[in-house]
Amino acid sequence: MKTLFDDSQFMDQSTSLRKEVTPVEKLKILEDKIATTIERVKTLKDEKAFMERRIKELEELLNERNQELEQLRSEKGIVKSQIEGLLNELESLESE
Repeated sequence: MKTLFDDSQFMDQSTSLRKEVTPVEKLKILEDKIATTIERVKTLKDEKAFMERRIKELEELLNERNQELEQLRSEKGIVKSQIEGLLNELESLESE
């Protein structure tokens, strides 16, 4: 397994002599990797914040829809009771 500090990992492939990369160049490569990692972390944090906001929006929307659904069920029950009451009145008129 190679590590960041393995000399064999830092070879200049552009020349046929394969000269080794200097410690300063290694440090620059490390610095570039760290900078890239930091930018990626920032991007991921921004994406996470966006997704958390979106989840909250969708949860609120879902709660609204659930409340609407519960209201419709309640109204359905009321209408059903009213219709049953009217049918009972009709039946009582027919039996008289």
